[in-house]
Amino acid sequence: MESGSSTGGKFTDDLDSPGTTVVNINVKFASRSIPICISADSTVKDLKSLLQPLTNILPRGQKLIFKGKVLVDATTLRSSEVTNGSKIMLMASQGLHQGDGPIKNETPAARSSILRPSSAKRTEHEKIKASVDKSRLERWRVTGVIALSDCNLKAIPDEVWDCDATARVLDISNNNIRDIPATLSRLSSLQKLLLNSNDIVNGFMCGEALKHLKCLTVLSLSQNLLTTLPKELGALVSLRQLDVGNNKLTSLPNEIKFLSQLQVLKANNNRISTITESIGDCVSLTEVDLSSNLLTELPETFGKLNSLKALHLSNNGLKSLPSTLFKMCLQLSTLDLHCTEITMDILRQLEGWDEFDDRRRLKHQKQLEFRVVNSAEFDEGADKN
Repeated sequence: MESGSSTGGKFTDDLDSPGTTVVNINVKFASRSIPICISADSTVKDLKSLLQPLTNILPRGQKLIFKGKVLVDATTLRSSEVTNGSKIMLMASQGLHQGDGPIKNETPAARSSILRPSSAKRTEHEKIKASVDKSRLERWRVTGVIALSDCNLKAIPDEVWDCDATARVLDISNNNIRDIPATLSRLSSLQKLLLNSNDIVNGFMCGEALKHLKCLTVLSLSQNLLTTLPKELGALVSLRQLDVGNNKLTSLPNEIKFLSQLQVLKANNNRISTITESIGDCVSLTEVDLSSNLLTELPETFGKLNSLKALHLSNNGLKSLPSTLFKMCLQLSTLDLHCTEITMDILRQLEGWDEFDDRRRLKHQKQLEFRVVNSAEFDEGADKN
């Protein structure tokens, strides 16, 4: 990320225009020096947009200082006397970032190792099998609940698969498991599968195995090492809750459109930059959490989510919302846009805002009356200008 100069989008087009004066500058941020190649006629706001994906700092959270003065968004670099070789200091406002926070000095690889320090050291021959006594196996078969969380497992015991169709819940959360074998398909009556807080990587599960879990209603894959999700996820036609938060996902599969029963989707704290338009087919969704990602916009198909009640979008680079969100999502009463580019002034201009505002204030009042919340302070849902 630090080698060479950074350009992007319309700024690259400007550099190709005849007569364009190009300046190479360095932006100092924390312990980093970020090289930028940009047209001298670009505005300070353009420069901030370039710095956003490189630092994770939202443009309105950036303060650029040159020769002791704060640069103004509307002015050009030329009029600000920024020339070739100039050095600019970036200061960031606390909290106004996208994704998992400012990128200060560590590389992406280092960030992963900080999150999961032991994962790089594990190899296949280090895996151990947990022994399961007969009484425990019998209890699993009688109750239908296989509880193996916090057992320091590196592989799922073979005895688990002997439960076959009697198993309703498989909880192997908080272990060190990297993959799930194809024999998972033997648990054809499984309703809850809890795989959170492991070391699960891409290709963790045979697609054919997923196709057999027609009864699955809850799937938790949070706090793992995933960068993609299998397309076979769309075969889980009974799924109602999906938690894939705290991974390294860059997108959601188009096949999510087949999850017509899905009610809760949690994909917070990932690296998602775009959302597939097919999410509009998940018509049963009531709660969506996409906070702490790299989103700059949402597809217009969000307006088709007529059952949506809560939408969490904080700490993204969002600059706008789908035009029909307030007008079509008539049950929406919770919206979190803190630490995005969308402020209260922008929200109030959207069609359907007044009706949405009435709904959320009524909900807050009811929560006070039934003592669901302790404070009378009302959260506006977005930052002030």
